[in-house]
Amino acid sequence: MDDRPAPDAAKLLADWMEWEQGVTPPGRVMSNLKTHGLRDLLEGLAAEPGD
Repeated sequence: MDDRPAPDAAKLLADWMEWEQGVTPPGRVMSNLKTHGLRDLLEGLAAEPGD
């Protein structure tokens, strides 16, 4: 069983914005995006039926 928390879109956006503003280096941003569930969020979106 996977004990990962659900993706947190607010944290993911905050991580992205820190990178865009140059606050956080790319390696740390990638780590944060992984920790906050970017893969799970994208997989969920990709699995939804298209318009």
